[in-house]
Amino acid sequence: METATLPEAHKTGGLIGAEIRGLDLTREYPDETYEAVRQAWAEHGVIFFRDQHLNEEQRERFATKLGTIRVKQELRKEPEQTRAIGEGWHTDMTCFDEPPVATMLFAEEIPSWGGDTQWAGMGPAFEALSSGLRATLLGLRAIHSNVRKLGLSYGQTDPPEPSIAEYDAAEGPVHPVVRLIPETGRRVLYVNPEFTMRFEGWTRRESLPLLRYLFEFGIRPEFVTRFHWAPGSIAMWDNRQTWHFAVNDYQGQRRVMHRILLAGTKPIPAA
Repeated sequence: METATLPEAHKTGGLIGAEIRGLDLTREYPDETYEAVRQAWAEHGVIFFRDQHLNEEQRERFATKLGTIRVKQELRKEPEQTRAIGEGWHTDMTCFDEPPVATMLFAEEIPSWGGDTQWAGMGPAFEALSSGLRATLLGLRAIHSNVRKLGLSYGQTDPPEPSIAEYDAAEGPVHPVVRLIPETGRRVLYVNPEFTMRFEGWTRRESLPLLRYLFEFGIRPEFVTRFHWAPGSIAMWDNRQTWHFAVNDYQGQRRVMHRILLAGTKPIPAA
């Protein structure tokens, strides 16, 4: 085992994202090193590694140093396919009672152009809201559901937009609209365009004006960082405090990624 090495975090944007340098993830480090990685991840929302060519065993070993693996999968888009997973701002699986705490994406094969991913930070977004709106949101909870039927195979036609009645009837976990990040004490906005249906006790029609405002506000340029992939790149994001968006601008090319989701817990409401 290597001696303790503390990673270097270099910001990729003013308010979200950092590139981690100084580690070779094919090696194994003491617990202090992985704790520093976890702290950087919680602090910056999303962290990136370059030139880390890991095999399956090494990917899983790195992931288990940071949490418990919940999902492992290959994400492959072939040249003839036109749809891409993640084409829209969202947070992974908030329709679950215990959404994954983190998502890790490992790049194997990358198109010669395009295929970037964007992340938006919900900590900076919440802090930029007015004091009155922040106080209002702290008292709210929201229903999260998979009404849009995510998980369609490539090439399938999108289902019709759900009706207001379908949104009102949707069932799913109720999460705080503002949640706490225990590692930093930060309060973050916890709604997202894909899974947040309505506020608890409100109808969909009543919820839409405020939800739409938050969805538009959350992707202001200062809250967003963008990452250009290369083989061996890794992104690891805090699913509790970020949205992400896969840019599908590389038609006719292959893209192969490996995704690992780490198990989470019920969201902690912010006070």
